[in-house]
Amino acid sequence: MTAYRPPKIASSEITPRSIYLKRREFLTAAAAGIGVAAIGGKTALAEALTATKSNYTVDEKLTPLKDVTTYNNFYEFGLDKSDPASLSGKFKPRPWTVKVDGMVNKPGTFDVDALLKEFPPEERVYRMRCVEAWSMVIPWDGFQLSALLDKVEPQGSAKYVAFETVVRPEEMPGQSGLLQSLNWPYVEGLRLDEARNPLTLLAVGLYGETLPNQNGAPIRLVVPWKYGFKGIKSIVRITLTDKQPLNTWQATNSQEYGFYANVNPAVDHPRWSQATERRIGEGGFFGSNRHPTLPFNGYADQVASLYSGMDLRVNF
Repeated sequence: MTAYRPPKIASSEITPRSIYLKRREFLTAAAAGIGVAAIGGKTALAEALTATKSNYTVDEKLTPLKDVTTYNNFYEFGLDKSDPASLSGKFKPRPWTVKVDGMVNKPGTFDVDALLKEFPPEERVYRMRCVEAWSMVIPWDGFQLSALLDKVEPQGSAKYVAFETVVRPEEMPGQSGLLQSLNWPYVEGLRLDEARNPLTLLAVGLYGETLPNQNGAPIRLVVPWKYGFKGIKSIVRITLTDKQPLNTWQATNSQEYGFYANVNPAVDHPRWSQATERRIGEGGFFGSNRHPTLPFNGYADQVASLYSGMDLRVNF
């Protein structure tokens, strides 16, 4: 019997076509040095982090560091998986502050290094599932988002948390004009109860070191039961609001990307199945490195109750 090989999803099928077709123009400009970082530039050197071990882990093989840091989606630096590592060398992750405002009693602008002294990072090994049907297992270092929320004291009228990525087109070539259809800054959002869930992490490192530029330095969101695009990177602003934020991909194509983005093997993307996933860093022929996708990415016991009574086919 002939072995079944799951169809390979081309980059042009994963990336919205209007954006994908701009890639050759983007790379031409990058090579010419038109307002973008030099290709092949080295990123800032990682520094060791002191993070305590936690009980948040999975009994699965870690994705190799090389794969975690060279196979990335971070459109602020480019469209290919290798672009973030190759084109983020000019990005400066320090000094860095995060503004927290909106419906809070104690708004403020907080230095990331000061936050790490107040909220010492811990290591958490999480599954990461991309909407493109690939996955990793990553040892993150960070602190619970709920700790920062408690610090600023959300008001009773706050229902959602909105996040924004920094805009620095001189350091982030994907923002320099050729990808303006994404309407920077990159925006994401969570319900307040999702943001307060103990699993929701503000990550500042991985593999025991500070985050590389291509992985969202110096601070990013990790929500392990949701597709990876919810994990907004290089955060500069967090806003508490009573209105559901319109996230970037939802604004770009609401038929394919929703607000919730919970990992769900029963709800396919319009252009590919979500029933299985390709684990990055694993070998194998004929699709043998594919894993069945788990509801809520394997975190149903911790988060399914958040969506009790909701139709997850509609609220995708």
